[in-house]
Amino acid sequence: MAYELPALPYDYTALEPYISKGTLEFHHDKHHAAYVSKFNDAVSGTDLDSKSIEDVIKAIAGDASKAGLFNNAAQAWNHSFYWNCMKANGGGAPSGTLASKIDADFGSFDKFVEAFKTAGATQFGSGWAWLVLDNGTLKVTKTLNADNPLTAGQVPLLTMDVWEHAYYLDYQNKRPDYISTFLDKLVNWDFVGQNLAAA
Repeated sequence: MAYELPALPYDYTALEPYISKGTLEFHHDKHHAAYVSKFNDAVSGTDLDSKSIEDVIKAIAGDASKAGLFNNAAQAWNHSFYWNCMKANGGGAPSGTLASKIDADFGSFDKFVEAFKTAGATQFGSGWAWLVLDNGTLKVTKTLNADNPLTAGQVPLLTMDVWEHAYYLDYQNKRPDYISTFLDKLVNWDFVGQNLAAA
């Protein structure tokens, strides 16, 4: 049951000037495609081949002998999720149920923004910043390399890729600028709200 590389949910130029066509072509068509291909090659013909990618991630997390497979599976999933976390004319503050939940669990939207920016900026090396639902409560977390909240029993609602390949062509070493732009101009709050509603 091969995992397919999803098409981007928007045109390669849709996120400009904040994320360039060149970054999306490089990030989606090369990086993400490679994770998907390596994952499919690794599970082909094994007992994991019939499982969903989410089930594979949960089943092998923490198994050092399957670290390579985990990295490719989780990175394939993380990127598929990440593309949906952005949209043209996104960013700003959410509304409705999601906004109320953020206010209730963080104290205010500004406090959420502060926590999310800190998570992204302080993730040493490569990784991800997340908004998750953990036992009914919204939390901001960060993960190293390929790891994701599925392995901790949390429900991912929003992620931001802070691997350098996500932003370096557009922002060079200015990760904080990329993080601010992601929140101000790119976040697809509709997708985040759908994830919360489905949880």
